[in-house]
Amino acid sequence: MKRKVVAGLLTVAMVAAMTAGCGKSSGPEGSSKKEYTIGIEQFAEHGSLDNCREGFLKGLKAEGIKEGDNLTVKYKNAAADMGTAGQISDSFVSDKVDMICAIATPSAQSAFNAAMDRDIPVVYTAVTDPVAAELSDEDGKPVGEVTGTSDKLPIKQQLEMMREMLPDAKKLGIMYTTSEANSVSAIAEYEELAGDYGFELVTKGITATADVALAADDLLSEVDCITNLTDNTVVASLPTILEKANDKKVPVFGSEIEQVKIGCLAAEGIDYIALGKQTGQMAAQVLKGEKKASEMNFELITEPGFYVNTKVAENLGITVPEGLASGAVESFDDIITE
Repeated sequence: MKRKVVAGLLTVAMVAAMTAGCGKSSGPEGSSKKEYTIGIEQFAEHGSLDNCREGFLKGLKAEGIKEGDNLTVKYKNAAADMGTAGQISDSFVSDKVDMICAIATPSAQSAFNAAMDRDIPVVYTAVTDPVAAELSDEDGKPVGEVTGTSDKLPIKQQLEMMREMLPDAKKLGIMYTTSEANSVSAIAEYEELAGDYGFELVTKGITATADVALAADDLLSEVDCITNLTDNTVVASLPTILEKANDKKVPVFGSEIEQVKIGCLAAEGIDYIALGKQTGQMAAQVLKGEKKASEMNFELITEPGFYVNTKVAENLGITVPEGLASGAVESFDDIITE
């Protein structure tokens, strides 16, 4: 009888060892291959966040975790609505996914709030200020099983570039969503630095997409140029802002490559596919049990690149300085519209 009990305990221990960590064992008997299910929650649909998602899957694939092989992806988009984001987060927790990938600050906050007591790690990307979003402490350490990558804007470099391109501009406008912690944080840094580059800052806060058109009209009547943040609500409505700005011949600067493609004049920004890939590689470490999310400080890409749309410059009668043009990571000679 004792031998049977010991054998039973050994069998349980072996099973526990085989199933330790995230994911589920699969394949022939004795195989250690695991399958994973990840819920991807994206706050809004626009180019930079789409690129994050694409890069995230590439990063996982590079680490041997491939959709259709050993990875099942559940993807949901909140359409820039906080209530929807909360419902998505709750649904992923109910589905008992192995991990939630949250793209953009509001989704990261929502996902962590839903998963923090359920033993489901959250890995985020495109979160401008994880500290302000209360996902990390001042030293970059996670506040729980949550980590990821920051898309903090290179604001100093952006201001330098705008001043070089528009030497006579005086008033710089920014529209932002007052409920997005990432945007509030960026506005504070612009307020601190704008004067150093001879700009008077004019800001317009909005609360929803419905506010964009009127806020754009007000802002364009007051400023010489506009710069965008990575504000999800504003970026999702960027075509409306660009149409109004073009009518008034007011240059609009972007914060990343996709905004330049669709009609912003230029940007000192980051590559969101690269950012997503970096996030995917971090996520793979958590899924494989190599590290816990709570053991990994958030990361960021520190080197911005210059992107310019020469067609927009031509339409506005602006000459791109040779020093900037020659150092551009990518130039576009057309405006890409959907």
